Amino acid sequence: MTNPPPSPVPLDQLQFALPQTFETVEEERRHRKERLVVALRLFGKFGFEEGVAGHITARDPEWTDHFWVNPFGMSFKRITVSDLILVNHDGQVVQGRHHVNAAAFAIHSQVHAARPEVVAAAHSHSVYGKTLSALGELLEPITQDVCAFYESHALFDDYTGVVLDQEEGRRIAAALAGHKAVILRNHGLLTVGDSVDAAAWWFITMERSCQVQLMARAAGKPVLVDHENAVVTRDQLGNDLVAWINYQPLVAGHGDALVGAFE
Repeated sequence: MTNPPPSPVPLDQLQFALPQTFETVEEERRHRKERLVVALRLFGKFGFEEGVAGHITARDPEWTDHFWVNPFGMSFKRITVSDLILVNHDGQVVQGRHHVNAAAFAIHSQVHAARPEVVAAAHSHSVYGKTLSALGELLEPITQDVCAFYESHALFDDYTGVVLDQEEGRRIAAALAGHKAVILRNHGLLTVGDSVDAAAWWFITMERSCQVQLMARAAGKPVLVDHENAVVTRDQLGNDLVAWINYQPLVAGHGDALVGAFE
């Protein structure tokens, strides 16, 4: 006698993670700081460090013109929550005992000022991002993943040295406009999101997309996804909630990098 097939599990009984909500600003601040450290640790594990270059910022949930950022000169791989510094709108450290990277303030302060909905911004001198930036061109819609950036990233088509003044930061923020990412010519990548997780995911998948584009070009002539399907795919994959969801397995799969991170 054949047993009947199992009945479908009701949808409301299936587990599906969504971003947390918070009852107090203190809880939200702690959460953002912890996720900032997670992102920095992952960037270190993935080899996105280049000396003292690179920074990820998280807007404070209460003092919204302040942001948390990694200290100048500290390895991504070793940063803990207690190492983070809080920087005000004048570039002064108001919490913490380390210096702020001047370039981090010049760029990120202007991005956060221009985009009040942005919680986090990520920038680093990753290998493939730097390589594509040297070509001074955008990502092409050649894979499903990269379509998340279709007509949703920009090129800052200039280079004048290390970004140390806020006017240059304003120009970068203007080039970013309402997009999720900008390629800084001869420099690297910058991504933003409505959470630290989203900004970090956009950077990681953008870096991989740069790698794929460079490899595909080296192998032959890539076939582009047509405009209509690229737009549809972007609308399916290109929002910050999808970025947050994509990022969670990445964090879970690299728990070894987070030992001691929340001290």
